[in-house]
Amino acid sequence: MRMKKICLCVLVLTGCATVPPPPAGGADDTRVLNRLSWGLDGADMQVVRAQGLAAWIDAQLHPAPARLPAAVQAQIEAMAISQHALEDLNRDLEQRRQDADKAASDDERKAARQAYQDQLNHLAREAAIRSLLRDLYSPNQVQEQMTWFWMNHFNVHQYKHNLRLMLGDYEDRAIRPRALGKFRDLLAATVYHPAMLRYLDNEQNAAGHINENYARELMELHTLGVNGGYSQRDVQELARILTGVGVNLGATEPKVRRERQGLYRHQGLFEFNPERHDFGDKLLLGQPVRGRGLAEVDEALDRLARHPSTARFISGKLATFWVGDAPPPALVQRMAATFTATDGDIAAVLRILFNSPEFRASLGRQFKDPVHYVVSSVRLAYGDKTILNAAPMLNWLNRMGQPLYGKQTPDGYPLTAAAWNSPGQLNVRFEIARAIGTGNAGLFKTDGPQPQERPAFPQLANALYYQAIEAHLAAGTRRALEQATSPQEWNSFLLSAPDMMYR
Repeated sequence: MRMKKICLCVLVLTGCATVPPPPAGGADDTRVLNRLSWGLDGADMQVVRAQGLAAWIDAQLHPAPARLPAAVQAQIEAMAISQHALEDLNRDLEQRRQDADKAASDDERKAARQAYQDQLNHLAREAAIRSLLRDLYSPNQVQEQMTWFWMNHFNVHQYKHNLRLMLGDYEDRAIRPRALGKFRDLLAATVYHPAMLRYLDNEQNAAGHINENYARELMELHTLGVNGGYSQRDVQELARILTGVGVNLGATEPKVRRERQGLYRHQGLFEFNPERHDFGDKLLLGQPVRGRGLAEVDEALDRLARHPSTARFISGKLATFWVGDAPPPALVQRMAATFTATDGDIAAVLRILFNSPEFRASLGRQFKDPVHYVVSSVRLAYGDKTILNAAPMLNWLNRMGQPLYGKQTPDGYPLTAAAWNSPGQLNVRFEIARAIGTGNAGLFKTDGPQPQERPAFPQLANALYYQAIEAHLAAGTRRALEQATSPQEWNSFLLSAPDMMYR
C-alpha cells in the first residue's frame, strides 16, 4: 500500500513534467539566479541579496579568479591534470605506449596496453570530475555555464585517438579563460589546440592530400552556420589554408628546408609544418588570401569571426542556451548587432541578453537538459557540503545520454527540450531524485580499496526553500509535498517535481 502511494505521487509529478508549470510570482532575483547559475544554492542567494542582482551579474560577466572551498580546491589540486602540463602527460603516455609495443610476450603487451588505456580513462575522468566540482562550487557560475556551452559548441569526443589525454587542458586552458572574452580569441584557441586538430583530422591535411573535415565544421558548426553564405569552394580553400596545421606528439621535429625553417612552429603539442602546407594563393569568402604559411590561418579566422553570419549564428545559439527553444528573432538581432559592434565581445552580448524582456519572460520555462538537472539537484541538496565522490553524477549523466565529452559527432548535444523530455528520461530523473533525497546517492563515499562513507542526509525543507522556492511552486507540487510522510520522501518529491525540471 505504501509503495502504491509513492508510485501515485510519482506519476502525478512526472506525468506533467513535459509541460512547463505556470509562473508563480514575478521575475524576481530568485528566478534570475536560478537561470544564471547552475541552480539555486544558499551561498549564491546570500551574495545576491548582499550585493544586489545588478552588481552580481556585473561580477559574473567579468569574474575575478574563482576562490573554491578549500576541500574542493584540495580535490582538484590532487589530480594529475592539475599537477602536470599536457606535454609532460603526453611524454609519459607515449613512452608507455611504445614500451607496450616492445613487450616480450603477448600477455605482457596486452597488460601494458590495458594500463595505457586505463591511464587515458583516468585522465578523462579527472577532467570530468574537475568540471563538475567547478559547476557545483565555483562562485563564477556564468563562466562555468559558458565553459560548458563552448565545450559543447567546439565539441570533441573523448574516445577518438588519445583525446582523453587532452580534455583537461582543452577545457582549462583553451575554453574556460576565454569563455566570456572575445569570440575571435576563443576560436583561435580551439583551432590551435591538439584536441580539436586530432578530433577533426586536420593533422592529416596536407598539400596534395587535402582533408576537408575540419574546414567544413569550422564554417558550418563553429562560425558561419549551415546557411552562412559559404560554398563548397570556400570549404576547399579553407582546407588549403589549414594544410600543415597539426600535432606533434613525439620528441623529434620534422626536416624542414632551410628557406622555410623560419615558418616552422612547434608549441606544446601543436605543430605547423611548412613542408605540408599549400603555399598557393586562395580565395576565401570572395576575398583573396596570399599564400604565406601560418599567417593565412589568422587571416582566415579574422574573416570568419567578424562575418555577419557568425554574429547571427553565435547569437542565436547563445539565445537558445539561455532563453530556450526558438528564441525571439528580435532578441537575436539585437545580440548580433552587439556582437558586431564590440568585435565579438561575449560578455557584452550576454549583457544584452540578460537585460532583455525576452529573457525575463522565459524564466521558469526552460527545460533542463541532464547536466543542468543533475548539477542543480546536487547544488540544492549539498551546496553547503563538499561531495567526496562525483562518480554517481557521472553515472547519472551516462544513463540520461549526456556524458561529459561523450558526444561522438562535432555538433555537440542538442540544446532544445525535445531531446531530453521523454518519459524514460523523466523516470531516470525520479530515480536520481530519490537517491539524492534519501541520502543514498553515494556522493560521500570515498574511492579506494577500502571506501568509507560519511552519511549526509540533505535537509531541503530549509531557509532557502521557504524564502526562495516555495512561493514559485505550482499548487499541485505543494499538495504532493503535503502528502509526504517522511523527510526522505519529501526531498524526493521536491527534486522530482515538474517545477524542478525547469529553470
